[in-house]
Amino acid sequence: MTPAPEEAREALRARLLARLSHPDPGYQALLQDYPRRGGKMLRGLLTLYAGLAHGAPLEAALEAGVALELFQNWVLIHDDIEDGSLERRGRPALHRLHPMPLALNAGDALHAEMWGLLVGGLARGLWGREVLEEFYALVRRTAYGQHLDLSWTLSGRFDLTPEDYLFMVGEKAAYYTAVAPLRLGAFLGGKVPPSAYEAGGLKLGAAFQIVDDLLNLKATEAYGKEEAGDLYEGKRTLVLLAYLEGAPPEERERALSLLRLPREAKPAGEVAWLKERLLASSAFSKTEATARRLLEEGLALLKPHLEALSPEPARTLMGLLHALVERRA
Repeated sequence: MTPAPEEAREALRARLLARLSHPDPGYQALLQDYPRRGGKMLRGLLTLYAGLAHGAPLEAALEAGVALELFQNWVLIHDDIEDGSLERRGRPALHRLHPMPLALNAGDALHAEMWGLLVGGLARGLWGREVLEEFYALVRRTAYGQHLDLSWTLSGRFDLTPEDYLFMVGEKAAYYTAVAPLRLGAFLGGKVPPSAYEAGGLKLGAAFQIVDDLLNLKATEAYGKEEAGDLYEGKRTLVLLAYLEGAPPEERERALSLLRLPREAKPAGEVAWLKERLLASSAFSKTEATARRLLEEGLALLKPHLEALSPEPARTLMGLLHALVERRA
């Protein structure tokens, strides 16, 4: 029987927290901090239902989902440090609550636990070597995408195209968000993943990130991250690139002068001005349309393959893939 998403989410969270238990209560609190803040556990759920849809045993699908959630949480800790982020899931980022070296080390510990779980699953016969190789691929690609994102900001580059953005996002976020769960599901079920899983998953994952960028500009309490944090951090988002391309020269220079400042030197009033300009611009609606187009194209590539899988988990999987883009927080 296929578990309901809420039941599956709680099972994933319980296993994740159990994996991060430790006799030192202070250390355990650091390791469990981000997982205890909630979150949709969307990537873990995608992995779980992709596995079940491909015929994997529930135990293998759950454990692989936990491994991807371990990845997600250690990457978020490191990402928040590298970006100087203030908030994560509605609370101060871990490095804002604790000395930065302790937060960094907590991320390293979660990284180690991810590999420990994967090696243990291999020893237990839950999966084969290809699952570990897929995790290596997703870590490697995410690191390169993060390098591009950070280097563009640190070097002050704005000569970027939409294609540059989509490539960066494909490496940094789309692969591990949408491609890897589908490929892992196939491997867990003893299948060879079709090439459409990467082609379609990259489109869905890019749409997810574009929507996240847009939500950052009109953040609600449910969003759980700093409103306009991308502007404070100088992120080269698709909506920002589209706005800069079409803005009047004086307005463009004003925006660029602001974006080139370090975070701590950015006046809140100027950030608010740029946020409002972005929200009011045609770039915002065009970027929303791009996200919808990528969603439709991605689903069209994936649908024939997903329809051939076990019906009940495949339906849930398809619903979760829709939820990547059709969300408000």
